[in-house]
Amino acid sequence: MIDAAQKRLIFALDVDSCAAEERWAEQLHDKVGLFKVGKQLFTRCGPDIVRRIQERGGQVFLDLKYHDIPNTVARATVEACRLGVKMVNVHALGGPTMMRETVAAVDECCAAEKIQRPILLAVTILTSSDQETLRAVGIDRPVEEMVPHLAKLAQQAGLDGVVASPREVPLIRRACGDDFVIVTPGVRPAFASVDDQKRITTPADAIAAGADYLVVGRPIAKAADPQVAATAILEEIARSLDEVARG
Repeated sequence: MIDAAQKRLIFALDVDSCAAEERWAEQLHDKVGLFKVGKQLFTRCGPDIVRRIQERGGQVFLDLKYHDIPNTVARATVEACRLGVKMVNVHALGGPTMMRETVAAVDECCAAEKIQRPILLAVTILTSSDQETLRAVGIDRPVEEMVPHLAKLAQQAGLDGVVASPREVPLIRRACGDDFVIVTPGVRPAFASVDDQKRITTPADAIAAGADYLVVGRPIAKAADPQVAATAILEEIARSLDEVARG
C-alpha cells in the first residue's frame, strides 16, 4: 500500500526560490506523487519551475486558483495544459460560465495538440476560511452548504473534481458521487502544528472520509527530519487505505 499512498501524497512547494525547490525535490522525489507549485514559487521562478520538476521525473499540481473573466481563465488554463501539468485549478466562485468555458477550451486544445489532459479542479472554500470569514464577504450560507454547492457547480460544468477541506469530503461525496476527484489541503498529522489552517484533519481521517489526494506542506517542511516525517505520513495513509479496502 505504500506505493498507492505515495501516489496520493502531494507536497506543497511553498518556497521562495528555485534553489529551495531543487533541495526539496531531491529529498522527496521518492516520497510524494506530485509537487504543488503555488503562486509564490510560480511568480518567482515562472513556468521553468514546472519544467525543472518534470525533468527530474516529478509531476506537478499547478495551484494558481485562476479566478477572472471566463476568457482569461480559459486561456490561462490552456497554457497550463501546454506545460504538461498533472493537475491545475480554478476558483469555483468564478461561476459556472467561467468553469464551462475553461473545460471547453482545455478539451479543444488537448484534442487538437494531442496533449495529455490534466485533472481540472475547482477550489471551493479555502481551508483558512471559516463561517466568520464567509460572513465578512457577504456569504451567509454556512461552509457545510457552500462547499457541496460549489462542488456540484464544478461537476456540472465538466470539471473533474475539487479542492476542499477534508472535513467536507463526505458532503461532497454525497453530492457528487465516488468518481469525482477530491484533493484535500488542511491535512495535519498528529505530530504537526495547526499553523493558519482552521478546517483540518489527519491523513488517516481524510482517506477514510473519501479523499483522493492529500496536500501536505509544513508538517514535512518544518519537521526535524523531513524524510522521516514524509515516511510517517505515507505509512498512515497506507494503513487507512488498507482499512478502507477491507471495509
